[in-house]
Amino acid sequence: MTQQEDKIMITEKARPGDMEEILSIYAGARKFMAERGNPNQWTDGYPLRADLEQDMRCGSLYVCRTGRIEAVFKFITEPDPTYGIITGAWLSSGPYGTLHRVASAGNISGIFDSIVSWASDRCSSLRADTHRDNTVMQRALKRCGFEYCGIIFLENGDERLAYEKIIK
Repeated sequence: MTQQEDKIMITEKARPGDMEEILSIYAGARKFMAERGNPNQWTDGYPLRADLEQDMRCGSLYVCRTGRIEAVFKFITEPDPTYGIITGAWLSSGPYGTLHRVASAGNISGIFDSIVSWASDRCSSLRADTHRDNTVMQRALKRCGFEYCGIIFLENGDERLAYEKIIK
C-alpha cells in the first residue's frame, strides 16, 4: 500500500463492476498520449472491452484504488510471446513479470512508481515495452530503473521499444 494525498492506495485485481471506470481511464490515456505527440499507440479504442474482459477472466488486469480507481494495468508472469525475439538483448534469461497497458486517471503523481514497486515484489525481473512516440512512458521507465534492451515486434508487426529492470 502507498500513502499519497492522505489516502491509502491498494492494488488489486479488477472486478467486472470496475469496467466503466477502467474504460474511462483508457479513453483519458488515449487523449493524453495524443496531446503529447503519441496519437498512434492505442488506436481504434484499444484496449477494447473484450480485451479487458479477457484479462479479468485470466486474473491479469489490476487496478490501483483510493476508493476510486487511480490506475489500471495488466501484469503477467508467464512468458510474453512477443518478447521471444528481440533485436538487442534482454538483461536476463530467467522468469520475468511483464507490465502492459498502464494507464492512470491522472489524479496522483508517481503512480507508475507505485505500480513498478508492487510488480517488483512479485518477480525477479520486470519487462515492459512502449511505442517509439511514447516519450512520457520512456521517461517513466528509465526513472524507475528500467534499461532499454532493444526492439520487439507485436503480432501485427508493429515495433515497440523494450525495457527490463532486474529486481535486487
